[in-house]
Amino acid sequence: MLAAVITFTGSLLVALLAVTLVHRVVRRIGRRSALFAGLARHAHKPAVVMAVLVAVQFSLSVSAHGDWRSTALHATGIALILAGAWLLAALLVVIEDATLARIRVDVSDNRHARRVHTQITLVRRVTVVVVSVLAAAAVLMTFPGARAAGTSLLASAGVIGAIAALAAQSLLGNVFAGVQIAFSDALRLDDVVIVEDQWGRIEDITLTYVVVHLWDDRRLILPTAYFLKSPFENWTRTQSALLGTVEMDLDWTVPVEELRQELRHALEGSDLWDGRVCVMQVTDAVGSFVRVRALVSASDAGRLWDLRCLAREHLVGWLRAHHPGSLPQVRVRDLPRAADRGPVSQAQEPSDNRVFGESADGEERVQAFSGPDQAVQPR
Repeated sequence: MLAAVITFTGSLLVALLAVTLVHRVVRRIGRRSALFAGLARHAHKPAVVMAVLVAVQFSLSVSAHGDWRSTALHATGIALILAGAWLLAALLVVIEDATLARIRVDVSDNRHARRVHTQITLVRRVTVVVVSVLAAAAVLMTFPGARAAGTSLLASAGVIGAIAALAAQSLLGNVFAGVQIAFSDALRLDDVVIVEDQWGRIEDITLTYVVVHLWDDRRLILPTAYFLKSPFENWTRTQSALLGTVEMDLDWTVPVEELRQELRHALEGSDLWDGRVCVMQVTDAVGSFVRVRALVSASDAGRLWDLRCLAREHLVGWLRAHHPGSLPQVRVRDLPRAADRGPVSQAQEPSDNRVFGESADGEERVQAFSGPDQAVQPR
C-alpha cells in the first residue's frame, strides 16, 4: 500500500513539475510571440488535467491490484480521452487566434481580411464540434456493448441517416447555409447590410444563425438559411466606399450654379469626404418646385451618413442666409373681387339650371327642372 502511495505521489509530482516548467518557458516566449502567449493562456489548464490523469493511469497500471483495477483504469482512460479532446480543441483555437491576429481588419480596404475572419470563425466552430463528436465516439467505443451496437448500426446507417435528415431538416439546412456563406464570400463579418428594411453590420456568423448589429444598438438575429433564400443589400460586397444622395425641393428661382459651388466648398472643408464624387443636378421640375439632388461619396457607410447630414445642413443654412427666396414657397394668384366687377343684372345671374349644359338634352332637362325657388305644394 505504501509503495502504491509513493508511486502515485511521485508520478503526480513529476507530471505537475513538467507541466509547470513547460508553462513558464512558453509564457516567457509568449512575451515576444502571440502564438506562445495563446498557448500559455488556453492550453495550460487542459495540459495540467492531462498530466494528472497520465500520472494516475501510470500509478494504477504499476501498483494497483484487485478487482477494482480494471474499472479504475477504464474510468481513467475515458477521462484521458476527454482531456485529450479538450487539449486538442484548445490547440486548434490557439492556432486560429494566431492566424486571425496576423490579419488586420482595422484598415480602409479590409474586404479580404473580413472574409478570412469569417471563414476561420466558422471553421473554429466546426472543428470544436468535430472534436467533441469524435471524443464522444471514442468514449462509447471503450464499452464492449457499445462497440457491438455500433457494428450493428452500420448496417442500417442509411435508414437512420434518412430519418435524422427528415427530423433535423431545418437545423441541417441552417448548418449547410452557414458553411456556404463562409466560403461563398456572399456575407462576411462587419459587412454593412440592409436586412428587413434595417441598416446594420454583421456582428457574428454561426452555423445556425447570423447576428446583425443595427444602427440603434439593437440586434437582429436571423437564421443563416435566410440569407440564401431572401434578398438583402450588402453595401460592402466589393469595397467599403459608397455614394449617397441629398435631395431638396426648392423654388424655381434657386441659383443652381451657386448652390453647386457651395456644395463643393462644404465637402472640401470636411474630412468625411473621400474626394471622389461631388455632383449637383436638377433631377425634376414639376409643379411648384424643382428637385435638386446632390451626389457625394465617402470611404464607408458610417462616414457617408454623417457627410450627407453635413451637406444637407450646410446647404439649408446657406440658402436661408443668402437666397431665402429660393426656399420652397407656394404662390397664390389674386382673383378680382365681386365688388370690383360692378353690379350683376338679374339676367346675368347664374341659374341653377345651367348645370344641365347647352345641349339639346340639357335644354329638355331645363324645361323639366322646377328650380329651387318654387315651393313644394302640399298635397
